[in-house]
Amino acid sequence: MEGKGWSGKTFFRILQVLFPTFCRLCSAPVLESPVPWICGACWGKVRWLTGPVCPRCGFPFPSPEALAHSPGHLCGSCRGKEPPFSLARTAGAHEGALREAIHLLKYGRRHSLGKTLGRFLLPCAGALPASDIVVPVPLHPSRLRHRGFNQSLLLADAVSGEMGVPLDYIALERVRPTRPQVELTPDERKANIRGAFAVRRPERIEDKTVLLVDDVFTTGATVSECARVLRKAGANEVVVATLSRSA
Repeated sequence: MEGKGWSGKTFFRILQVLFPTFCRLCSAPVLESPVPWICGACWGKVRWLTGPVCPRCGFPFPSPEALAHSPGHLCGSCRGKEPPFSLARTAGAHEGALREAIHLLKYGRRHSLGKTLGRFLLPCAGALPASDIVVPVPLHPSRLRHRGFNQSLLLADAVSGEMGVPLDYIALERVRPTRPQVELTPDERKANIRGAFAVRRPERIEDKTVLLVDDVFTTGATVSECARVLRKAGANEVVVATLSRSA
């Protein structure tokens, strides 16, 4: 009588028991989890941004009262200056397990996390207007040579594949190296990123709705500059999906 054999899932479980991977946050064995190197318990604590947010940029409001009587109520930043993108949405808060996963992808060179984490972008990307193309925020060639890959491209590729929307990583280029945004104040971020991007092939984005993908939204300076350049080059509309949002 023939045996049924082992499934790939069963084999993976046996490997995890014999040669366990330990969670990067709590050091517990990672047996079954949607994200490698992070246990299910820690991943279960991710704060997904599903509550009330600014209708324009997706900034999370601490209370639904802000939108209870005024659904179009914008955050202070959007009221002060209208962003060049039409809408922006973010999957989760940049803290805990989600922040650690992004750091593993970017700095730990865990390339396989790009596809895994990209799937968590789908709910917020799907809540945006239908797009014609998906465009990742590009890295400057010098940074790309140093890191070896663009984490935003990995995320965008996953989103493109799952949504069936063409990926374009050629249209938008980073033409000037910049300091890491994490080191700078909000005003310094805007000055640092100004003029850093260009559209070399405007025919690729002309009259199209562009879904711009990045890993982290902090002040919005980077995606705003990208959106401004895309719009100036002829894009009909730019919407933004980011994996996490820093307070």
